[in-house]
Amino acid sequence: MRSKRKCLALSMLVFALLFQTVPAGAQRSDATSKRAEGDMTKANAATRALYKLLDDEWEWTMRENPTFASNLGDRRYNDRWEDASLEAVGRRQQHRLDTVKRLQAIGRAKLSTADQLNYDLFKKDLDADIEQYKFKLYLLPINQRGGIQNVDELTELLRFQTVKDYDDWLARMKSLPAYMEQTIALMREGVREKMLWPKVVQQRVPAQIDKQLVARPEDSPFFKPFKEYPSDISAADRERLTQSAREAVAQSVIPAFRQLKEYFTKEYMPASFDAVGAWQWSNGAETYAFLARRYTTTGMTPEQIHAKGLSEVARIRAEMQKIMTQVGFKGTHKEFFKKLRTDDEFYYKKPEELLDAYRAISKKIDPHIVKVFKTMPRMPYGVTPIADKIAPDTTTAYYQQPSADGSRPGYYYVNLYKPETRPKWEMMALSLHEAVPGHHFQIALAM
Repeated sequence: MRSKRKCLALSMLVFALLFQTVPAGAQRSDATSKRAEGDMTKANAATRALYKLLDDEWEWTMRENPTFASNLGDRRYNDRWEDASLEAVGRRQQHRLDTVKRLQAIGRAKLSTADQLNYDLFKKDLDADIEQYKFKLYLLPINQRGGIQNVDELTELLRFQTVKDYDDWLARMKSLPAYMEQTIALMREGVREKMLWPKVVQQRVPAQIDKQLVARPEDSPFFKPFKEYPSDISAADRERLTQSAREAVAQSVIPAFRQLKEYFTKEYMPASFDAVGAWQWSNGAETYAFLARRYTTTGMTPEQIHAKGLSEVARIRAEMQKIMTQVGFKGTHKEFFKKLRTDDEFYYKKPEELLDAYRAISKKIDPHIVKVFKTMPRMPYGVTPIADKIAPDTTTAYYQQPSADGSRPGYYYVNLYKPETRPKWEMMALSLHEAVPGHHFQIALAM
């Protein structure tokens, strides 16, 4: 589920935070609602038009991105996947173009300073989405970091509390073949357009697909929610739901992944690039420059960013030399780096030891945070392992934001795969970045 959808989720989450919109699945306090209503009564026509546009855009985003809505705790679209067809991709682009016209019709000069900032930030993000369309990145729906092969991860974010919650997941399982067809159609178009990832990236994907091709429905990751029910769900409903889940996995989920495995191994993987680099795309240099601007939020060119990187390496090496002197290390930088990478004293031997250490670091950080920050997030966060089935193919750590309705805390996910490759000396910096203050303050504070 990471990769493209993650980029969209982050983009739209920022959108939500900037404009203080609240998903329908979330709750506003009475005081907040009354204050908002009062503010809107006093607002001029331009302000009302802007807020109406932002509200409409949020609702459109929820409808068009059901998995993102589910992630945020909005349950209205829990029974469906997003429309991944090429027609839908084109329709969304037209919607963005129409939205820009609607935004431009609003008198920016009549807005308050704060709302002018909202206007500008929304337009900047919208313009970037419109520009990105021409690069056809939507033709890259799957790689080792995420894609349809990992959509079962959504169960970790959903709440299974009512019969409808289970029926919604059943509906998603039953509609997976159609979603798979759309995804494969995007991949086929990517082959035709030469919009592909290199083989070195894609070679990990078949093993991820294999984890969905189980012998028994009960062993499927999609079946996991049906292994345990809330106490207030009746025995009759449990029996029906469990049997329906077995049938959905056997008749829809597994056949869909068999189809993906066959296409991926026989056609898609062989077509993937042998070399590495965006230069292999038809407009690779322009695409790369666009992504550099968007992800760094600067106007710097790739060449300028590279030069900046070289200067930072030189600066950091000088700092490293000071540390080498402080610890009394006699040797070269290369020898020092080798010691850091190979000395057993810098590594834990067992996954559970590594997890305990991450949690201990977080507990060590927390008391100091109150001394530095005046405002603290109301949402808590937890430290949890990355799932075993994706750990070999993903990053050292990442953050998952809380649900907007407050039903799920934020999570700092840590990778316990091969603990002997995960040095102790990176854990503090990683925790400060990914958890607190880092991404948890960045996102949870604004929610």
